[in-house]
Amino acid sequence: MRRVKIASLGTYVPPRVLTNADLEQMLDTTDEWILKRTGVRERHIVEKGVASSDLGKEAALIALADSGIRADQLGFIVVATTTPDMFFPSTACLLQHKLSATNAWGFDLGAACSGFTYALTTGAYMVASGAHDHALIVGADVMSSIIDYKDRATCVLFGDGAGAVVVSPADEEELAILDFAHEIDGSGGPALCMPAGGSLRPASHETIDERLHYVHQDGPAVFKFAVRKMVEICRRIMDQNNLNADDIDLFVSHQANRRIILNAAGHLGVGPDKIVINIEQFGNTTAATIPLALADARADGRLRKGALVLLVSVGAGFTVGAVLLRWAY
Repeated sequence: MRRVKIASLGTYVPPRVLTNADLEQMLDTTDEWILKRTGVRERHIVEKGVASSDLGKEAALIALADSGIRADQLGFIVVATTTPDMFFPSTACLLQHKLSATNAWGFDLGAACSGFTYALTTGAYMVASGAHDHALIVGADVMSSIIDYKDRATCVLFGDGAGAVVVSPADEEELAILDFAHEIDGSGGPALCMPAGGSLRPASHETIDERLHYVHQDGPAVFKFAVRKMVEICRRIMDQNNLNADDIDLFVSHQANRRIILNAAGHLGVGPDKIVINIEQFGNTTAATIPLALADARADGRLRKGALVLLVSVGAGFTVGAVLLRWAY
């Protein structure tokens, strides 16, 4: 198996901003209430007719330009999304066409908020195996399309966005993706889901009237599981590599909730200067949160070549993932 690296990074959010002040005009909530419970101040929302593949295309073009790799050099595309353009064809197919990535095959991956770490692992193995030299990993979600803006428990949390990386063979052994850890626990399925629209409860007048085509969440259950499993999986991957929290240069978590991130980091003993949090300006963009956080850390100088980075995610399912890597550029 070849060693592989993240060769480039690109992110994109739509121009329209929905602030907490805007939400105050839409439902019974306040900026103070939202900030205290979630850490979110604003989020970006698409205009009508903009789909996940459109956001993914913009992020992918930036990642490709950053890598110097042409779209026709890609061998594989994986798109992590909870909000595909449609049930079929896959968003990966639509994105492949929009990019003119004529030599790539691929598929969508559904792991909700863990989507990016799962997709990164999948793409990395494609390159590590020698099957392809370059893989495009995209996390893209239009969460505003499945959010009930009458439900303050969920609508304040989510935003729209996309992130993409190109994975390529690593030239220098120390600047590579080092390890992965993943798990699922299907007993948590009802705690965070969209109850209708699939084969279990196809769309009907009843499901629409009952507002079952939106995100439904048991907040306390998700919070407890997220903190516990983030800590467990981070400890596992650090133990596997004989590391402790002091060795980690940057802790990049899925941006679900500021309190979840800080609680997990506190249990792990990660110092505040190593934690990346940007949920205040983007909200929870599901599969896009980790690349958006990486881009912010790169912009502020904390993500530098050689940095030891720990990525961690928890999502609906429940899904849990962690990736340990050395930043390659």
